[in-house]
Amino acid sequence: MDTVFTYDRYVTGKSFVGRRSELEQLSDLLSSSSNVVIYEPPKTGKTSLLRETFLGLKASGENFRTVDVSLMNVRTVEAFAFKLASAIIGIYTTTPEEVEEMCRKYLKTDDLSKADLRAVLAMPYRVAEDLREKLYVCVFEFQNILLTEDPDRTLQIFEEIVRKAPRGRCSWVWIGSMVNAMKDIFEQRRYFYKMVERVRLEPVSVKEIEGHVTRGFLVSGKVIEKDLIREVCAKLRSNIYYVNHFAAICDGLSRGYITQPVVEESMLSLIAMHEPRFMAVMNGLTNFQVFLLRAILDGETKFSSSEVIARYGLNSSANVGRLKDALEKKEIVSFLPGGGAVILDPLFEYWVRKDFFGME
Repeated sequence: MDTVFTYDRYVTGKSFVGRRSELEQLSDLLSSSSNVVIYEPPKTGKTSLLRETFLGLKASGENFRTVDVSLMNVRTVEAFAFKLASAIIGIYTTTPEEVEEMCRKYLKTDDLSKADLRAVLAMPYRVAEDLREKLYVCVFEFQNILLTEDPDRTLQIFEEIVRKAPRGRCSWVWIGSMVNAMKDIFEQRRYFYKMVERVRLEPVSVKEIEGHVTRGFLVSGKVIEKDLIREVCAKLRSNIYYVNHFAAICDGLSRGYITQPVVEESMLSLIAMHEPRFMAVMNGLTNFQVFLLRAILDGETKFSSSEVIARYGLNSSANVGRLKDALEKKEIVSFLPGGGAVILDPLFEYWVRKDFFGME
């Protein structure tokens, strides 16, 4: 069933809000056969941006095919190779007999699990040349390659294949929702250096969200004041997923004019749906990690200074380093190069500030 405020799947067309500069950038990069990486926290619109871009490229007359590969449940190199090869072969067929035939053609083996990793990673280039069409290979949850038994070897081979491949017919789009893990691959370890362009997703502007929410409510004959929309945007840092989820709840609780009490009740309902997850996050933290999280919420930036260590009971500068690593590995916080930090989930930040620490 179509809904005015969509939050349970990716959106395109009229439901796609803002991000025109990101659309233009991604479209230009793909049209020029560049490899692209997109890493942002979960539910920030990565897939919607990708799908909307592909629709735009199709509308402009570009001839291409796309392949989606999800590494969400991948924990071994063998599983990664099987997933990628199966997705590429799926361009041609899905029947077992034809899969076997394609395996022999491209991998020189009947058994995908024993296929050489180099042959698998080179498959998209060979298939694109065979089809004489552009091929975009979209690898979702790419950071999970770090969970395999020898990630550096796999990434080194992957990088070697991409470096040597002719540019033109095939492009990779690596997408990840674990920001710090993706930063580890592309910024700390610097794989695919100068072979990939990053597309960053900026928050959708408050003005665009105002228009989107106002139009959405008008469909069902309802009215909401812009001040209330701005209030919600401030609490949710203009995260379009949470805004749509909130608006869908609000739509169900109201009949005409949307009042402040309806907005407050909708926010409570939104938090209630996510609170078990937030509580699990906090229950998984040590006391020291909780103390550092409080320092972040208080706006501290010099976490290793003797003053901050003493004020928050962080023990020592060496301990602060370990705490920062722990919070990053748990994908709760991303620390900034110039100091300071950002809590990745805006609703979690609102909840932990208001309900856990009682700061508001």
